[in-house]
Parts: sequence; structure tokens; C-alpha cells
Amino acid sequence: MPPGAPGNGRVPPQRYRADGPPVTQQGGAQRPPYSSGDMPLLTHDETGATSVAREGALAVAERTEVVSGAPGMPQKPARKGSPWRRVRRILYVLLGLAVIGPLLAFVIGWMIFSVPSSDEAALTQVATFTFADDQPLATVRPENVNRVKVTLDKVPQHTREAVLAAEDATFYSNPGFDITGIARAIFNQLTGGIGGGSTITQQYVKVSTGHDESSLWRKYKEVVLAVKISREQSKDQILENYLNTIYLGRGAYGVQAAAKAYFGKDVQDLTIGEGAMLAGTIQSPSNWDPAKSRPDAERRWNFVMDQMAERGWITAAERAQPFPTNWLPEAPSLGGVPDDDRYHIYEKAIQELAAKGITQDQIDTEGLTITTTVQQPRQAQAVEAIKKVMKGQPDNLRTALVSIDPKTGAILAYYGGANGLGTDYANAMRQPGSSFKPFVLAAALQSNKGIGLGSLYDGSSPQVFEGQSVSNSEGFNCDSCTVQTAMTKSINTIFYRMAVDVGTQRVADAAHQAGIPSDVELAARGGIALGDSEVHPVDMASAFATFADDGERHEPYIVSKVVAADGRVLFDRGDAAGEQAVPQQVARNVTESMIDVASSSRIALSDGRPVASKTGTVQLNKTNQNKDAWTVGYTPSISTAVWVGSDFSDPIKNSAGQPIFGRMLPGSIWQEFMNSALRGTPKEQFSKFVPMGVPPAADPALNPNPSGSLSPSDTPGDNSDENDGRGGRGNGNGNGRGNSDDGSNGNSDDNSDSGFGGGGGLFDSNDGNGGDSSDNSSGNSNDNSNSDNGTGNND
Repeated sequence: MPPGAPGNGRVPPQRYRADGPPVTQQGGAQRPPYSSGDMPLLTHDETGATSVAREGALAVAERTEVVSGAPGMPQKPARKGSPWRRVRRILYVLLGLAVIGPLLAFVIGWMIFSVPSSDEAALTQVATFTFADDQPLATVRPENVNRVKVTLDKVPQHTREAVLAAEDATFYSNPGFDITGIARAIFNQLTGGIGGGSTITQQYVKVSTGHDESSLWRKYKEVVLAVKISREQSKDQILENYLNTIYLGRGAYGVQAAAKAYFGKDVQDLTIGEGAMLAGTIQSPSNWDPAKSRPDAERRWNFVMDQMAERGWITAAERAQPFPTNWLPEAPSLGGVPDDDRYHIYEKAIQELAAKGITQDQIDTEGLTITTTVQQPRQAQAVEAIKKVMKGQPDNLRTALVSIDPKTGAILAYYGGANGLGTDYANAMRQPGSSFKPFVLAAALQSNKGIGLGSLYDGSSPQVFEGQSVSNSEGFNCDSCTVQTAMTKSINTIFYRMAVDVGTQRVADAAHQAGIPSDVELAARGGIALGDSEVHPVDMASAFATFADDGERHEPYIVSKVVAADGRVLFDRGDAAGEQAVPQQVARNVTESMIDVASSSRIALSDGRPVASKTGTVQLNKTNQNKDAWTVGYTPSISTAVWVGSDFSDPIKNSAGQPIFGRMLPGSIWQEFMNSALRGTPKEQFSKFVPMGVPPAADPALNPNPSGSLSPSDTPGDNSDENDGRGGRGNGNGNGRGNSDDGSNGNSDDNSDSGFGGGGGLFDSNDGNGGDSSDNSSGNSNDNSNSDNGTGNND
């Protein structure tokens, strides 16, 4: 028995601390781990249950120590996980991504992709300009795109259903995209195939955003925007937009343009078979055009018709109809914007639209129909009159004609030149010469000086006014002439005196009052009496129209109505009221002053109807040459201004080499046009004439009629077949007052018309003498145009 053992000779089990050997006592002796005071001796073995519990507790402790990495304890390696566990985890992650990923991507796309605004989605489409009777004038195709929008109600139900059958039969029930179609598109993209599964909504998104590249990104964006658009727009709205944007071949965008291109009719007139044929071309317009491949077009047509029949959209009888055969072999010409005289009408309309706030962008994208006031027959008459009179004339001559309805201000004819891409001479600035004299009279009648058509003035020549020598033509002088005679004979010295007496600013104000625009600067100096300030031909036609309508002014206009493709009326002129700008009596007296000019100049109208007119000629500097020539005149229903000149203010001569005066080429064009335009219309009379100031009195030399006015029937020289001469009063051969056919004796209704001639020259234009006098002695006035021989009367 070892020393120190218990008396019974048994040694208790030895336990060592896990962290080291037994603890030694002081002096080096080992202290037993247990003593009678520390732990009672075990007097019996552990039970099974106790042992198991203790072993379990120890195992837990050991595992805890291993995991926690307690120092001094041996580390047990962790058990490796099962390979299948990793596979399951990967599958769980992939499944989560498959479910959550698309939702997350859709949410992100919803936040970053915006539905195109109305401006961004706006597509170019055709704008149509028409004459007043809706006949086509110009067709504007921005970016050369042929598109005309129509509202959905204009598209027949069967045509809509044909498109659904061809492209998206579930359109009205799907959310804007098709899952199976998208899956097919993704597969094709990944495998290098082509084609996809776009719904009508997705196709509309593609077109409206301009993103038509073949990529998964585009498909992703399409889906998101398709859903967003479906929430913001009704299905009918989406379908309408789609039908107006989709390309159907032959340069046609939208069903309206396609109906015209394939069948030459409007979309609302399409039959079931025709609508199905158009719908069939959508997927491949270049291949399924019947003109290119009828078998392919017919096969696709059968597919569309079968789909419609299966869905009950057409009856068996309707399905049995044959393939349409009335399609056009090629699309009809779209006209475009003409480059002849009609271009100036279009250009003038564009300017007017801009002034009314209708922009070029609206013209390009809203499918506008712009109705102009120009009457197609009268435009043709203007062109014909100009061609007839100007045939054989020198190439440097240019012509303008503007005709206006005095009662409304509507422009009835507008000719700015044969070259539409060149200068618009109807809107060019030119000096009007003596055709400006009626404004001098209008100012005088309102000056409270008692001036009337019977007032007498010194008409001798030359005279000096404010240091300026003014002369009449050598063809007419008078020591004392009435205002009526001065207008008929266009006596410079009388009108210059009148302007100075009443004030040149009053003359400028009277011109603006009648209708010369306020932004046209009129120099308030003596030369204004003879038309030295530049104006537009359209201004003169408009201002004379005010006199024609007894002083009621209507702003000239060329656009009467603007309607967008969706039916919105952007502008409607309607019956705009005029303004009594010139007192009625003043306007009527001005008219009366010009009542004899046409017959005196042998450009009276053929049916003898009342007409007031004034000619004008502008001298070229101080030469005996002229640079501008005018005739402006009116009846109660039409006011027309005609100008003849050149691009560079060169001397203007006729084919005979003679200087051109207002009553010659311009007068002949004016007469020809007015006769054509008024043929068959009622012979209107001007309103009752009530004289102002000094009433018209008998002029022993020129006007023995006490009324001071000759009716057309009193004028034997009407229409130039007989030489009026007015001096001989009834002597058709012009024997009164010398020879009326002789410009030197004054049948020259425009004796000056110099307007400074662009260079401040003398106011003596030698009217009535000029180059015309060489042939005047013949007294032959059978040629109304006087375009070649310069006969007779000079203005």
C-alpha cells in the first residue's frame, strides 16, 4: 500500500486539470488533486444514465472549445458539407433571381424609362395646302415622309380587325406585351435567329421612340414602356396611334397614306378585302406588295382573312370573296410643292401662318390642311393673261399680279412670277409712280379745305415747288383744270401742289389709312405725290380695295382655315368684319375721280361695266427711260394691281424697243385679267356719288358733261376699238383736242409717274411723249395691249 493512502488501501481516481499537470505544493511536493476536504470519495460506480449525461456534457464542452478555438485545446477539423447541399443552394439562388430579377429589372426600368411626350412622339406627316375650292395646291412631305393622320373613327371596323388579325389578335386583352413572344424573341436573339413577338403596343413604342435596333435592351425597354403606355392611354388611343405610324410600303406611313398609295382612295372607303391586303403588308412591306409579288401578297391576305373568320370578325360569305384586283400598279404622284407661280402662294401662306403662331413644326407633324383664299380659276386666268400679253416681250421683264375681294380682303389671285424659287414680285418693294395719286386726293378731301373734284388748279408745266422743278409730260398742260381732269390725265403739277398744300404727312397718313401697311415707310416729302416711296403690289391692291368698298378696310389675307389631322381647327378666318378706315364719302369721291381713267387709257372693260383705275410709271433717273409700270383698278367686287419691271431697275422696253408706260403692258394684263375674272358675273354699280367740296363741273376742254362723270355708255372709245380722246367727246377717231391718239396731245392718263425714278431725277417723265409718240400719229388703237407698237395713250 503506498504511503499516505486511505486506510482502506484504495486510491481515488486521479483527475488532472485540462490546462496542465498537477499543482505542486510549497517545497516541491505534489499536492494530490483531491483531498478529503475537496471532494468526497466515490463509494460506488456511476449509473448508466449518469455516465451518459456526463459524457454528453463533456462532448458538448469539447465541441464548444474547438469551435471557439480555446487556447491549449486540440482543434478538431470541421466536417465537410454535402455536395448536394451546395447544388441546392445554387438552385435556390437561381430560382430567386429568376423570380425576383425580372421584377427588379422591371421596377428599375419603370423608374428610368419615360413615356415619350406628345412632342417627342410627334411624327412627321403630310401637310396639304389647297385652293379655296379644296383643289390641291401644294403637298408638303417633311423629310420626304408620306403620312396623313386620321382619327380611329375614320378607319372601318373591318380594317382595324384585319390589322389585329395580322399583328396582335389579343391586343384588347393583353397588358401590352406577350410573354411567349418575348421568350421567342430572346431565344432568337441568343441563337442568332430573327423575328420576335412584338405586340401592337410594342411596335408603336418602337416607332414612336425611334429605337428599332435589334437587341435585347430594346426589347426590355419596349416591354416596360408598353405597360406604362397601356396605363396612360386607352387601347383605342394606342391603336389609333399605331395605325397612323406604321409603315405599309410604297412610301406610305399610316393607313390613310397606304389606302391612297395602293387603292387611290381614302381609308374610310376600303372594303374588307382591301383592308386585309393592307394589313398583310405590315410585317414585310417590301416583299408583300402585290405589284412585286402577288403570290406572297395573296398568301398573306389569306392568312389575315382566315384569322378574321376564325374569330368571328367576318362571315363565311365575306371570307369567300376573292383577293382584290383593283390595287394600283404604283403609288400615284404626291404632287409636292410646285416650283411655278403656285409656290409663291404657298410661301405667302407659310408667312401668314407664322404670323398667327402656327409653327413649321406643327405643319410638319400635325397633318394640317391649310385652305387658302386663292381661287383656282382666277389664278389660272391671271397666269393666262400674263402669258398672253407678255409673249414675245424682252426676257428681262418681270410681272406681278394680285387680286383681292374688296368685301373681305381675301386674296383671289396671287402671281409673283413664273419661277416659284425666285423672287416673289407680288411682295417686292417697288415705286408706284402716279398710281399713288388717289391717296393725295384722299388726304385733300379730308383736309377741310373744301377741295372737291371740281376744284380748279393750275396744271401748267413746269412749275417749281420748294425748289424742285416739276413738269408734266409734253402731252398735256392746262392753265386751269379740275381735279377730276387732273386724275384722268395724271397731271403732275396739280397733284404736287395739292400734296404741298394739304401737307405731305397727311398724304402718307391717308395711304396708311387706306391699307398701305404701317411698317411700310412713306417719306413725307413732295415726291410722295408722285409715288416715290416703295410699296408692295399686294399693298396697292389692298388699299384700292378699301376705296372699292366705300372706305371699309379689310386686311388682305391668303389663309382662310387650318385644320389638324385629328379634326382640331387651329384657325378659322370666318367672316371677319372690316373697319371703316376711310369715310365713305371720301372713298366714293376718290372712286369717282378714277372713273374715266380706264376708258381714257383704252383699257376699259369689254362689257362696259363701271371700273375705277389708275396707271403709274416710274422714270429711270433723269433719262427718258422707265423702270416700273403699274395699273391698279377695281370694280365693287374685285381689286387688282399689276406691276411690270425688272430685277435690277433696268430700262423697261417692249418688243418694239419702246419705253413701257403703265397703260401699256400692265394695263393690257389688267384688262385681260379683269375681263376674264368678271365674265358672266353681274355688272355691279358703285354706290351713289355725293360730291365733297367743289362738285365736279363742266370742263369745256375735256368734259362737257355737267355731272363730271361719264358712264361707260357715254364713252365711245370704250375698249380701245375707237379712240376716245375725251377732248373730241364722241369722236372715235380722236379728232377732239388735237389727236387723242397722239400722246403729245395728252390722252396720257399718267403724265409724270416719275417717283424720282429711284434717283431723285426731275418729275417730268415725258409721259405721252417718251418712246410712245413715234407711232402715235397712226391713231390705230385696235391693239388693246399696245405691247408691241406703243400706240396711243400713255399714262
